[in-house]
Amino acid sequence: MRSAQLLLGLFGFAVAIVFMIQSHLGLGPWDAFHVGISLWTPLSIGVASIVTGLVIVAGSALLGVRPGIGTVANMILIGVFIDLLLPRVPVADGWLMGLVYYLPALAVIGLCTGMYIAARMGSGPRDGLMLAVAERTGWSVQLVRTIIELSALGAGWAMGGKVGIGTIFFAIGVGPSAQWGLRLFGMIPSSARPAPTGELPAAADSVPPVPVRGAGRGAL
Repeated sequence: MRSAQLLLGLFGFAVAIVFMIQSHLGLGPWDAFHVGISLWTPLSIGVASIVTGLVIVAGSALLGVRPGIGTVANMILIGVFIDLLLPRVPVADGWLMGLVYYLPALAVIGLCTGMYIAARMGSGPRDGLMLAVAERTGWSVQLVRTIIELSALGAGWAMGGKVGIGTIFFAIGVGPSAQWGLRLFGMIPSSARPAPTGELPAAADSVPPVPVRGAGRGAL
């Protein structure tokens, strides 16, 4: 059951990315970052993505997040699903249809992030980093994810990666979307006080409980 939840979450994540790509509203921050690396090094975009993922996994491990099978699946299967789905989704006809593609896909990103992390088989490289930093700092998932995405966006743009209005939507919206998805699947508490570690099953030790500051004041 957990394996099915993991696969469904990764597949939905890939579907969302494909619709974002076909919206032609701009590369996501990490895609812009990978393109930027490929422009400055001999690495292809795909290899740049893999190397970036490995570096992030290593950094997250130093912060106490152990990679699991879900981490490996994230790095491999999302790319496979994207390659399979991309030819089957038509390019958006104009910016209005692009928004119809992009905005629901952003919500699906958050939903599927919560879904595959809640399978408790290991988070993806970037999600593991997001949760580790949130755990260490006490900052909200929304804030941490937004900072990470904006950092990737800035670096990618500086290296020549193409950005657009969709890039800004993603960089700003993925934090609230991811926090909503994690809360929906019970991975972060809905109240301001963090859930005690002992309330989580032992299998969840690779995904630490994340404190959420300011929830009592209406913050996500």
